Amino acid sequence: MARIRVGLLPSTSFMVGNMAVPKYSDAEKTQFATDRETGAKLFTVTLFLMEEDRAEAMKVTVPETGLPNGLKPGVPVIPVKLFATPWARIFNGSLSDGIAYRADRLDLVGGSAPASETA
Repeated sequence: MARIRVGLLPSTSFMVGNMAVPKYSDAEKTQFATDRETGAKLFTVTLFLMEEDRAEAMKVTVPETGLPNGLKPGVPVIPVKLFATPWARIFNGSLSDGIAYRADRLDLVGGSAPASETA
């Protein structure tokens, strides 16, 4: 599969749309999906990408080790090493396709607040 580095405009910003949701490797949701290299559990986060005169919701897979403290809806973030992987499959004679997004980590814009300030 071809991984494509996502190029962003200097004006591009991201905002968290939902809390991180565990990603599963089976339909019954009994096995966590893990990073092939590190073994870290994978999570999906919906981000709102905003640039110039458009906004788009995108689901991004991030390893648990790349989720910062203080991550919650409405918080501005920067995805680090964001890649896109096109995919397609045929199921019951119907073609499904899309783009899977993956980031190494999400950084809070402005850095994370000390634990004493997050209460």
